[in-house]
Amino acid sequence: MRIGELARLTETPPRLLRYYEEQGLINPTRQANGYRDYDAGLVDRVLQIRGLLEAGLPTRIIKQILPCLDKPRIIHFTDATPEMIATLEGESSRMTGRIACLIRNRDAIEEYLTVVKSLA
Repeated sequence: MRIGELARLTETPPRLLRYYEEQGLINPTRQANGYRDYDAGLVDRVLQIRGLLEAGLPTRIIKQILPCLDKPRIIHFTDATPEMIATLEGESSRMTGRIACLIRNRDAIEEYLTVVKSLA
C-alpha cells in the first residue's frame, strides 16, 4: 500500500511515517518508481509504535524493544543488556505513575458527572 493509505488506516500523518522509517522503526520496500510500498502488517506495527510513543517511550528505546514484541519472543530475551533492563524498569515505573494519575482523573470526572446528572 502507499503511504497515504497507511496514514489513513493508522491515523498517522505521512511525515510521521517517514520519520518512523528514518528512525528504523518501520521498513517499507521501494517500488521501481521509488515510491514506498508498505506491507499490510505495518498497520499493527505503526499502531504499536504510536502507543509506545504515547506512553512516553523515546524512539531509541522503541527501536530496541520492537523485536521483543514480535513472536516468537523467547529468541529476543537473550539480547537484553543490563542498561536496557534498567531503562525499561524506569519507563515501566513512570508509566505506572501516569496510569494512576489517569485513573484518579477519570474517577474524579465520573464522580462529577454522577453529581451533575443527579441534579438535572
